[in-house]
Amino acid sequence: MAITKRDEGKKVNSNINVTPMVDVMLVLLIIFMVITPMLNNKVNVDLPIASAAVIMENANKEDAITVAITRDGKSFLGADQVPPEQLGPKISAKLENKTDKQVYLRADIRAKYGKVMEVVDDIRTAGVSELGMLTEKRDSEDTVQK
Repeated sequence: MAITKRDEGKKVNSNINVTPMVDVMLVLLIIFMVITPMLNNKVNVDLPIASAAVIMENANKEDAITVAITRDGKSFLGADQVPPEQLGPKISAKLENKTDKQVYLRADIRAKYGKVMEVVDDIRTAGVSELGMLTEKRDSEDTVQK
C-alpha cells in the first residue's frame, strides 16, 4: 500500500489582485465628479423662469457671493442662514478684499416681493456695485401662445 502526498499547499499565491479595487475607485471618482458641481447651490430654491435670461458664468465660481431667499422668507449668504439685520455687514465684509463687487441673488419664485426687496436694499447698502438676479432660462419649446 502506497501513500500519496499532494504538494498543492506549497504553491500559495501571495499576489494581491488590485483590479476590483481600481474599478471601485474609478466608479467613486466618476460619482464625485458628477455630484461636485451640484453642491455649489446649497440652498434649494425654485428660480423664476425668464425668456430674456442672460447667462452669468461668474455666478458658478467658488468665490462668488450668492444670496438666496427661500419661499418662507429666510435669507442665506452662501449656505449659511443669516438674519436680515446681519446680511449687509456680512456682505460688506466679504467684499472688503475684492475688486469685483458683484453679488448674485437667487430668490424663490414663491418668495414674498417685500422680503426680496428688503434683501436687495440690504445688499445695496453693503456697497455692492452690481447685483445679478439669477433666473432659469425658458426653453423655446416651453413658450406657448395663449
